[in-house]
Amino acid sequence: MGIIKDLKSKLIVSCQPVVGGALDNENSILNIAEAAVDGGAAGLRINDKKNVYNIKKRLKVPIIGIKKRELKGSNIIITPLEEDVIGLAESGSDIIAFDATNRNRPIEISTLIDLIHKKNCLAMADCSNYDEAVNASFLGADIVASTLSGYVSKKVPKFPDYRMISQFYNSKIKTPIIAEGRINTPDQAKKAINKGAHAVVVGTAINRIEIITSWFVKGVQRSG
Repeated sequence: MGIIKDLKSKLIVSCQPVVGGALDNENSILNIAEAAVDGGAAGLRINDKKNVYNIKKRLKVPIIGIKKRELKGSNIIITPLEEDVIGLAESGSDIIAFDATNRNRPIEISTLIDLIHKKNCLAMADCSNYDEAVNASFLGADIVASTLSGYVSKKVPKFPDYRMISQFYNSKIKTPIIAEGRINTPDQAKKAINKGAHAVVVGTAINRIEIITSWFVKGVQRSG
């Protein structure tokens, strides 16, 4: 559990550019990861085994590996299959994150957790609500996260789900909860920690330049 302890009250950067955008290539993702670590990131969240492998060779920080894919008959996108776990583990992931929502899925949550542990990695359950986080913790997840809160409904909220974070933290369940999702300012990151988050994951507000630029463009247009 040394990795979890090392991430306490730290920033993890999710290095996932806009899909199909100018930075969506192996070299750019590696550069984004290096820049994030140079800025003080204590860990990285990386999509796809090839990117995990490239970054693990270069950087000495914990990596949360994921594999995003679209499946027929299921809305599970984040690390849905056993082959995804195997590929991420063999590429050097320290932690493997997976969708732990209560939706139709190809592989049971417990099966994924057991396989992640067999591969000597930590299991991080991306959840959408408190009950899912409790369930994942009961099934053996080493970490739970608010990653999917607001993303399984039709309308995505504007702000982070502080309520889920504090509810889980105050439940006294010992599994740490990581805050992820719509954390776009340092103040929001600080608030998440104060609400009980073990660590904070930030992605869009750091490396999705197209989206960040659009925020400023809208601000300038409104000021006119």
